[in-house]
Amino acid sequence: MIELTSGILLIADPFLKDPNFLRTVVFLCEHQTEGSFGFVLNRKYENTLDEMMPELEGHKTPVYYGGPVQMDTIHFLHQYPVEIPGSVEVAKGIYWGGNFETVVALIKNNQLDFGKIRFFIGYSGWSDGQLQNEMDEKTWLTSKATKKIIFHPDHNEIWKDSLKLLGGDYEIMINFPIDPQLN
Repeated sequence: MIELTSGILLIADPFLKDPNFLRTVVFLCEHQTEGSFGFVLNRKYENTLDEMMPELEGHKTPVYYGGPVQMDTIHFLHQYPVEIPGSVEVAKGIYWGGNFETVVALIKNNQLDFGKIRFFIGYSGWSDGQLQNEMDEKTWLTSKATKKIIFHPDHNEIWKDSLKLLGGDYEIMINFPIDPQLN
């Protein structure tokens, strides 16, 4: 396991029962003493971006459930540091945020490859010490984030592919039942 820091993946333990994080992968964007936040990568939200923002009508852009905190906010991860000013590099080649008006204009002008940008409603957040406590309880496995996982074309495979990145015995976890009593 690698240490908690910005730019890593938090991979839910196969037996984690919290419905917000059951078999999820969270990209940790910020980890500081006062708290941490990131985005669930593998839960598609029921609405597309154009359904949430009328000015983007006709642009059926998927939105993902970033987490249970501030479900009235939209965030994004991308690979467009030059085109989207104000973004922050969280991991090599992976950027968070930036000027949203610019993003809207790029979408309207069909200038974005949606394989290189992801939108999230809400986020996952932890208060001071909370994430470390979850790590001590073995709630999460950690791995270095990759563009292949963050912008994976099939959100249903992200958890499995993240475990495969860890290799060895972790790959076996892919086949574990959610409830070990059913085994």
